[in-house]
Amino acid sequence: MSTATHTPTQPSGRRHAGPASPSLVQSIGLVAEREVKMRLRSKTFLISTGILLLVILAGIVVGGFMAKNTASEAMKVAVVGSPGGGLTEGAAGKFDITGVPDAAAAEQLVKDGDVEAAIVPSDSNATGFELIFATEADPALVSQMSVQPQVTILDPDSDGSAGFLLYIVSLGFGLVFFVSATTFGASIAQSVVEEKQTRVVEILMSAIPVKALLAGKVLGNSILAFGQILAIAALSVIGLTVTGQSELLAGLGTPVVWFVVFFILGFILLAALFAAAGSLVSRQEDIGSTTTPITMLIMIPYFAVILFNDNPLIMTIMSYVPFSAAVGMPVRLFVGSAQWWEPILSLLILAVSAALVILVGSRIYENSLLKMGGRVKISEALKA
Repeated sequence: MSTATHTPTQPSGRRHAGPASPSLVQSIGLVAEREVKMRLRSKTFLISTGILLLVILAGIVVGGFMAKNTASEAMKVAVVGSPGGGLTEGAAGKFDITGVPDAAAAEQLVKDGDVEAAIVPSDSNATGFELIFATEADPALVSQMSVQPQVTILDPDSDGSAGFLLYIVSLGFGLVFFVSATTFGASIAQSVVEEKQTRVVEILMSAIPVKALLAGKVLGNSILAFGQILAIAALSVIGLTVTGQSELLAGLGTPVVWFVVFFILGFILLAALFAAAGSLVSRQEDIGSTTTPITMLIMIPYFAVILFNDNPLIMTIMSYVPFSAAVGMPVRLFVGSAQWWEPILSLLILAVSAALVILVGSRIYENSLLKMGGRVKISEALKA
């Protein structure tokens, strides 16, 4: 007697398959989600964010106190032509307007100190208006213009009354950029080294592409950095409104918008550099040797904008250098010394620079991630 053995078979055309591998987009999303959750659980991140918000709030309160103490009569402004002189609708009532026949007479009144500023027509400026100040631009007047005017300072070497306000604004932009970039940049580098040191990266690379791992880290930390910037912006709007600094808030509107745009691109550039720097070493003790040069690139614009915010030449150079454009250009927009096309050109330069840095950084990251032991030379990472 024979026994027949039947082997179960799958229906024709159907085979048992394991779970499908995540797509590139899904992999990037998973890594980004992991980065966000890890940072939000970090007490260091939460404490540093809280301290930064408190510093910004303290600066707003101090600025409001100073503004109230220095409040005086309406600013005296000489205007050539129509009484509005290029001011926004309803803004003329906020200033003491003096009509003059021509630009020469308006400039003379500024020189003599009879008026604090002059609004004159300009053929050389595409917007058609020029603001003339004695020692430095007053953001309160610049912000009330219907178009972005050309700004001329007759005696830029003298000290003016708006110097403290310019210093506070410059310090604010520089501090936010410096703290956010260093906090999240260092977190990216430390995360990369930790994954190498614990060999977790080998498991991750077996499941998702290396490019997805890098893109997810950059995306996750960029989301957190952008969220931090939005929180600072919201706090600033509320603080300036409550403390009665509406004119300063109006003057900061356009510069803050450009700062956010510049910061996003600038942070992506820096994030790629920090990730590449972290992949070059295998121990947390060695991370400083590769990230210090990048940290210096962030510190330079921070100190430069504080020390040279009233130097037009240095601020112009800063507004076009990719590592400092996020600080230099908003400050120039705040004082009204930048033409309408300059932030667009600077943003294009930053975008091209970010694309090139991402290409080089991703190559270093991909070629160095599995190399353990001593520090990997950049030349070796690029050639691998």
